[in-house]
Amino acid sequence: MRDQRLLLLSVWVSAGFAVVSSVWGILSGSSMIVFDGLYSFASVGLSVLAVMALRFARRGADERFPWGREAAEPVVVIVKAGILAALCVYAAVQGVVDIVAGGRDVEVGWAILYAALATVAGLAVGIVLRRGARSDLVKAEAAEWLGDALLSALVLVGFVVAAVLVATDRSELAAYVDPAMVVLGSVVFLKVPVTLVIDGMRELMTMSPPEPVLDSLQAVVDAVQERYAFDDAVLRASKIGARVDIEMAFVVGEASPVRTVTDCDEVRSDLHDRLTALGYAQSVSVSFTADSRWAE
Repeated sequence: MRDQRLLLLSVWVSAGFAVVSSVWGILSGSSMIVFDGLYSFASVGLSVLAVMALRFARRGADERFPWGREAAEPVVVIVKAGILAALCVYAAVQGVVDIVAGGRDVEVGWAILYAALATVAGLAVGIVLRRGARSDLVKAEAAEWLGDALLSALVLVGFVVAAVLVATDRSELAAYVDPAMVVLGSVVFLKVPVTLVIDGMRELMTMSPPEPVLDSLQAVVDAVQERYAFDDAVLRASKIGARVDIEMAFVVGEASPVRTVTDCDEVRSDLHDRLTALGYAQSVSVSFTADSRWAE
């Protein structure tokens, strides 16, 4: 399965980054690079958790989970985002401590090389994951990698500034660059896990799906309403993981040709074909009524 392969790619690349950045950060004396290593170590464990959740969700519905297991996906996204947010807060606090202590001396040349490599690698992996993503778990992985690439780019700029300060005999100021970047980078990157938590909570609370998803569903309902001359149509939808739960009610008036159970099944078949074309896993409920009160 494509999503599992993409998540495993993220696991292996994160594992490589975790080792390289931790060793590189210790040797260069950069707390920023060490933070990147810690983040990668956390990502490895969380990505493995994401793979397990994806396999669990793909097992489908049974007697214990009559509506399916897709709720595991937003749960894992929230757990991952919460842990990464805690790591960002910890790093920011440690950065402030280093600033108060007078800064940190860093081997700027090695730090610049690492930041450049990390930026390119993070951007490449993030793009690959985003283009191939079908599940929210892979989309969350892609967001983390692209956020990490942005963070690495900011680090690269910071280390270049530090190199300029060292070259102009302002080493005392250069010592503050690394901890300052830890604080700034942690605060900037905190936006990613916070956004993931919000999106995950929206799904667990069965709120309306993202606007593009809702618009595509509404277009299907409007087309069916027009084709069968229904007086009105009501759509309710929510999204949990890769599954979209859809409830539709059509008000059948005098102008509609739908009169028998067979006619209703024809409408359901039409809806099924249109919804399947959108590519969402679905749980669909369709009802018909002549009284608009029962459609609300």
